[in-house]
Amino acid sequence: MEIRRVAVIGSGQMGTGVAQVAARAGFETILFKMTEGAVEAGKQKIAKTLQREVEKQRCTDVELKDTLGRLQCSNKIHDLTDCDLVIESIIENMEEKQRLFARLEDVVNEGGIFATNTSTLSVTALAEATKRPQRMIGMHFFNPAPIMKLVEIVPTLRTDAAVLGAAEAFVAKLKKTGVVVRDFTGFVVNRLLTPYMVDAIRTLQEGLGSITALDSAMQLGANHPMGPFALADFIGLDVVFHMASNLFDEYREPRLTPPPLLRRLVLAGYLGRKSGKGFYDYSTTPPTPNDWLVGTPS
Repeated sequence: MEIRRVAVIGSGQMGTGVAQVAARAGFETILFKMTEGAVEAGKQKIAKTLQREVEKQRCTDVELKDTLGRLQCSNKIHDLTDCDLVIESIIENMEEKQRLFARLEDVVNEGGIFATNTSTLSVTALAEATKRPQRMIGMHFFNPAPIMKLVEIVPTLRTDAAVLGAAEAFVAKLKKTGVVVRDFTGFVVNRLLTPYMVDAIRTLQEGLGSITALDSAMQLGANHPMGPFALADFIGLDVVFHMASNLFDEYREPRLTPPPLLRRLVLAGYLGRKSGKGFYDYSTTPPTPNDWLVGTPS
């Protein structure tokens, strides 16, 4: 089972990153836009990213041109008919993803593989909502997809062995490391990482130290490239909230519940880097820690 033509559904940061990686690796790639706006915006974003790579001598002009030549943008679902692999990378919501796959199974050829880029949802629950669960697999990329080397490959109990083999071969052609894991909520990385961030938020609420102190402690004491609050802001506090909620729903461990501070930040629209404010204020250089979050508002 050889994968030649790939579609990535969702033109946000993750979707464009995955599409860029696939097109650069030599696959004919469709970046499918689910939301309103210019269809070509995703391709323009990829072009700018690759141009920066050219300037840093990590990509040639020929590679840039060839990558963009293999990349097509679309919002017409019937353009996905002949795809060998369709990777879903939309909002982290079970019902939305199930509705999408229900549409896709009436369009994509019967030999096509469905993959979900979910970070915490059950791949089995998504697969069993389709008529072809044996052709569904989890393929969890990490942000930013062009840089991060890991892909968690998540077969369900019903995933065909040939589908798993094709997924592993595809990830290898992307020059990434595929790690096959079982379909348990959070898989490996987020099962371990989300409680870490949630615990850090609780220690902040308890007054153990400032945002800077706690981030510095984990950077310098555990050799992490960034502390838990900088990391949560980078991921998106709304995403962290949903990951914690999904883990709690699965495992019912009290420590997995989103802390009140995280809940209030999300309600207030303080989502981290993407909104300009989270645990840090990104309107300044370097970003300023919002230590008033657990004190008196400034």
